Amino acid sequence: MSAVTDQRDAPIVQLTNASFGYADRRVVQDASLAVWPGEVVAVLGPNGSGKSTLVRGLLGLTDQLGGRVRLFGEDRGDFEDHARLGYVPQRHTLSASVRATVAEIVAVGRLPHHRWWRPVVRSARDADTIAQALEVVGLSDRFDADVSTLSGGQQRRVLIARALASQPDVLLMDEPTAGVDAANQEVLAEVLARLAARGTTMIIVTHELEALADVVSRILVVRAGRLAFDGTPIEFASRTGELEPHDGHHHDDELAAEPARLPATPAAGPLDPQGRNHG
Repeated sequence: MSAVTDQRDAPIVQLTNASFGYADRRVVQDASLAVWPGEVVAVLGPNGSGKSTLVRGLLGLTDQLGGRVRLFGEDRGDFEDHARLGYVPQRHTLSASVRATVAEIVAVGRLPHHRWWRPVVRSARDADTIAQALEVVGLSDRFDADVSTLSGGQQRRVLIARALASQPDVLLMDEPTAGVDAANQEVLAEVLARLAARGTTMIIVTHELEALADVVSRILVVRAGRLAFDGTPIEFASRTGELEPHDGHHHDDELAAEPARLPATPAAGPLDPQGRNHG
């Protein structure tokens, strides 16, 4: 699914003393790092530490207040190929007031590949890409289902599929496992493992590191707006007591409660935990 480049001599993301925030308030300060093709990077930190602000800063969703940000070798201000960045926000619930099928939501990911001044006509390539994205996240059998009938965990997977449909070079995800139970965290971890096996580069803000332990290749810890750690999972484990980022709650930038299960929710699909189809 991902169009990951084979060029290992240039990072996908490069920060040099970068600061991000809102108006003139710096939330993240002097961050320097490089993310390379194929890496799966977990971004950890306590509530209010700035971890989500860091990731949103890469997308231009928060103000850059200093330093340098380069995406695929270009300064962020000059970067225009936004389809190469796939974003999955934490606020994952899809409005019940908007009637749309799963396929229609995923098709939104194809819009960057269409000229804005032309009517959007779904091509055979679009249809194939949408079908592949839904297969990766285990929702092929929900193609024509109304998204309002899906559980929170299934909706999360729809949004991952939507991001994949743009065929990005990197996926940036904000708390993909937040608000779902342990069984459904395992389902999401399986989806991410499939993507990692395909060489998809991922930057994942998370509190549930344990659920992603077999997927993550690198860990960043953000504390008080600064990078406190950047290393491998083995290096992190040796310093867990010192760097423990968890505080028992999800970060407070975007907190979406798991929606109640609706009576019309379809039966469990191939990736849904057996006997539980509500995550």
